[in-house]
Amino acid sequence: MRSLRILLPTLGLAAMAGLAAGEDETLVLDNAYAAVHRNAAPCADAGPGCGDRVVVAFGDVKIVAGGSTVELDYAEVFVAKGGTSYEIQGDFAEVNLKPDPPSVEGPAVAIPAGKNERLHDADDYFVFEERLEPGDTRERHSHAQRVVLVMGATELQQWPDGADEVFKTQVPGTIKFNPPVVHIVRNIGDAPLRNIVIELIPR
Repeated sequence: MRSLRILLPTLGLAAMAGLAAGEDETLVLDNAYAAVHRNAAPCADAGPGCGDRVVVAFGDVKIVAGGSTVELDYAEVFVAKGGTSYEIQGDFAEVNLKPDPPSVEGPAVAIPAGKNERLHDADDYFVFEERLEPGDTRERHSHAQRVVLVMGATELQQWPDGADEVFKTQVPGTIKFNPPVVHIVRNIGDAPLRNIVIELIPR
């Protein structure tokens, strides 16, 4: 069973590991939909511009919220709903899903992706662990715009609709924002595919 913690609104906590928003050395991704910081939590105090936050552990992580302590191991996830606060320390990424984003781009056709583990559902996004064993293929499926946090090293071969096949090397610690796609994916590496994905829901 995967570990997922969800925090509902509370008041009066600050970020132990947070840095000022202008200190860009911790900012690894920033667009109209999401901002991702490594080992800094500028949205732990739920200030302006902060929506739901998805914390992904890249090592041991300790979170204090509402008088309780949560400890996460590698690749475990903690979700804080908008308006909540928490304290955090450890090796992590804080994914802030910005309030009032632009319209989300969806794929040309919606086809669910099998063989993954759903971790959290919200009105405008969902979180899942992307899995695929070595030598296994995920048949044609689709994704909308999404934040991808790479947790395991392997090699992928992909066949996108209407485009040439592509080969991708999965490097742990990589964090990216991917466009919509309809494709087939095969794990051609020696290790399982392991990503944490926050996929936005088109409206």
